[in-house]
Amino acid sequence: MSVAIIEQTKLRRHLTAEKKLAIVKASYAPDVTVAEIARKYHVGLSTLIKWRKYALEGSLMSVKDNTPPASASEVKKLKKEVKQLQKLLGKKSLQIEILREAVELAREKKLISQQPFPWEDDIASD
Repeated sequence: MSVAIIEQTKLRRHLTAEKKLAIVKASYAPDVTVAEIARKYHVGLSTLIKWRKYALEGSLMSVKDNTPPASASEVKKLKKEVKQLQKLLGKKSLQIEILREAVELAREKKLISQQPFPWEDDIASD
């Protein structure tokens, strides 16, 4: 009795986002199962299920590069950070406006030079 060792090397395929989405769409056809589509396109069943989940969540990038979508807690944290930055930007904008008015008032009362400050050209263009 002889034993033959069969060695199989798998090459990793990198599918485009468009191809992945086409496979996902095919898996939603009413007359086929997800497993049949996975076999047809030589994709792992768990991989196809993961792509379907990502597609339903609307995370096209996840389907494209296989990274998981952002979690709800991460989205919440980032939204909070954006609000804080918007609030800070509003405060700084208000401070700039107050300082501009103060300079204008001081010039009217001749408390400071009528000549523009060197950095005023940069600020005026904002």
